[in-house]
Amino acid sequence: MPAALATDRSITRAIAFLAVAGFASQSMVRVTDSLLPQIAGDFGITVGAAAIAVWAYALAHGSIQLIIGPVGDRFGKYACVAMATAAAAVLVALCGLAQSLPALVTARLAVGFAAGWVIPLGMAFLGDVVPYESRQRVLGRFLSGQIMGQLFGQAAGGVLGDWFGWRNVFFVLAALFALASAALWLEYARNPITRAGHALATRSRGFVMDNKTVLRSSWARTVILFAFLENGMMFGAFAYVGAYLHLRFDLSIAFVGLLVGAFAVGGLLYAAAVGALIPRLGQIKFAAGGGILLAIGFGTLAMTPFWQTTPLSVVVIGFGFYMLHNTLQTNITQATPEARGTALGIFSAAIYFGQMLFVSIGAWLFDHYSGQAVFVVAGTLLLATGLVYARILAARSEV
Repeated sequence: MPAALATDRSITRAIAFLAVAGFASQSMVRVTDSLLPQIAGDFGITVGAAAIAVWAYALAHGSIQLIIGPVGDRFGKYACVAMATAAAAVLVALCGLAQSLPALVTARLAVGFAAGWVIPLGMAFLGDVVPYESRQRVLGRFLSGQIMGQLFGQAAGGVLGDWFGWRNVFFVLAALFALASAALWLEYARNPITRAGHALATRSRGFVMDNKTVLRSSWARTVILFAFLENGMMFGAFAYVGAYLHLRFDLSIAFVGLLVGAFAVGGLLYAAAVGALIPRLGQIKFAAGGGILLAIGFGTLAMTPFWQTTPLSVVVIGFGFYMLHNTLQTNITQATPEARGTALGIFSAAIYFGQMLFVSIGAWLFDHYSGQAVFVVAGTLLLATGLVYARILAARSEV
């Protein structure tokens, strides 16, 4: 077997197991979206109040990513992801044991601190071992694990929560994290590329210096700002799709979980199409097109008088989101290659801080106005975000 082919296969296998970890991580992130009505009913609170469980996870997940970059650069990104998934397996089980909202929020915080290592360090590892010209295509495929995790988390939150209760959903997710950790450790032991990637990566020069390197880069700051806005507005609105469909159309929690899971279908369609689309359209049209599709998806979701049209709206939202978000991901992997782990950590922190802020704003809009108001505001702002970012990319390409 040619050495190059063996190396390619080793990289593909290593990334595939990172995608398994991403599946577990994203299952946990989105699972409470469909469970909010159940949690609210169990604890005798409003949906907006129950959304603190989403907010708390975003706080922890975002905060920990401010420090994980230099740690991953220093000790190895792959090994750090394997350790994080093992810790998350234990902590997710505690969510299922929570007997009050404060206990659930505390457990969600702890899980966020562990699971927050998975995706940014996975992408940073990918940046170490995959050339930039192939990176958006490979990142798009790496996203498939995260997207399937979202689909499972949202659907499981609805279906399993309706059948077995919301607590048992977390026990299922704890088992997923345990399986992901076992797979990563096995791959780390047998695949040299998981250690070679660390050996070839630029060594961390220290927490302060690496953070200064990233924050002094105007391009890195721009990409991070747009990630904060894009992801925050997207999930600040999407967190309420399940509750909106349940309350407006009187649909069961299980059925709502399936409808919300259509978001992942849009993401999977994107992952399948990105390899063919990116050479034809390029990053500028990807960013603009993502913003346009997000506006269409949220706009039709707000205006439709029939629940039957909502799956198509949610698919469009999923496809549009990944068009814009995958472009941002690709840009940040090369913004400061000398501190790639740190850049991905700050990028991911911005994503979850954005969710924390906009989920809170969305909760106020949802409780005081309606889900329709949340979706119209989000769709309008996401359209502007995609178009402005596309304009910035176009200006950079002319320099």
